[in-house]
Amino acid sequence: MHILILGGTGFVGRYLNRFLSERGEQVTALGREAFTKGFDLTAHLNGQDLVINLSGENIGKRWSESYKQALIDSRVQTSAALQVALQACSVPPKRIFAASAIGIYPESDCQHPMDESFDPFELQYKNNFLATLGQAWEQANAKLTPTPVTMRFGVVLGKNGGALAKMLPPFKLGLGGPVAGGQQCFSWVHIHDLARAVAHLIDHPELEGAFNLTAPAPLSNDAFGKTLANILHRPYLIPLPLWQLKLMFGEGAQVLTYSSAILPKRLLDSGFEFEFSSAREALQDIVK
Repeated sequence: MHILILGGTGFVGRYLNRFLSERGEQVTALGREAFTKGFDLTAHLNGQDLVINLSGENIGKRWSESYKQALIDSRVQTSAALQVALQACSVPPKRIFAASAIGIYPESDCQHPMDESFDPFELQYKNNFLATLGQAWEQANAKLTPTPVTMRFGVVLGKNGGALAKMLPPFKLGLGGPVAGGQQCFSWVHIHDLARAVAHLIDHPELEGAFNLTAPAPLSNDAFGKTLANILHRPYLIPLPLWQLKLMFGEGAQVLTYSSAILPKRLLDSGFEFEFSSAREALQDIVK
C-alpha cells in the first residue's frame, strides 16, 4: 500500500514509519513542512491508499495561554488545511486514519473504566482543556473526506521518546514516587502494540469509527510507578506533590493528574490481541 504519514517525524510517527515499511508498505513520512506555506500537500495526497494524520504539538509541556492555543491550532488548523488539500485531489486517498487522545473522555477511576460505547460528545466540559481539545480535534477531523477512522491514543510507552523518556532518569536515580498522590488511573499502550493496532485497522477496512488504542489493563499511577521502580531495582519513596507539578507545568500538570481508565473494547471485539497486556510486560520489554 501507498501510505502517507503526516506528523511522521515525531515519536509515534517514526516508529509507525519503520513498522509499516518493514511490513512491505510504501511509506512517505512528512513533518511540519507539510502544512507550511508553499508546500504542495495535495500532490503528496494524490493516489495514496491511506493517509495517517498524527499532526499536533506535544501535549506534555508547560502550558501557557499561548501554548494552549498552539495545541489547538496544531490540531484543528492542520485538519482544516488537510481538508482543503483533499478537496483539490484528482485521485483522493482511499482511507484516512486520524489521531486523537483518550483525554476526550471524562475522568474515571480504575474501578469504573470506559470504552467506546460512551459518547464523549454527550458532555459539555467546563474547565477541562484536555476534553475540549479532544472534541475540537475530532470535530475538525470529522469534516475530512473520506470519513476517518479515529484512533484515541493512551499514554504511549516506548524507547527513546514519549512519556517514559521523561520518567526514566529520576527513577534510575532512585527518585521515583507517586505523582499527586498516585491514585489517578493510568491508561497506556506499548508503542509496538499501537503500531500493530494500526496495521490491524489497515487489514480490516470494514472497521470504522473510533477506537481506543490503549492496553486492556489500566492501573493507578502509584501501581505503575512501583512496577517501574521494581524492574529498575530502585526505591520508590519520593512523592511528587501537585503543587510542585503546577510549578513545573502550570495548567499542563493535568496531563499527569488526569484519571483516565479506558478500555480498547472495539479493538478486542474485532479480534485484536495485545502482545503487551500488562504494564510489567511492557516495561520489562522497554527498559531491558
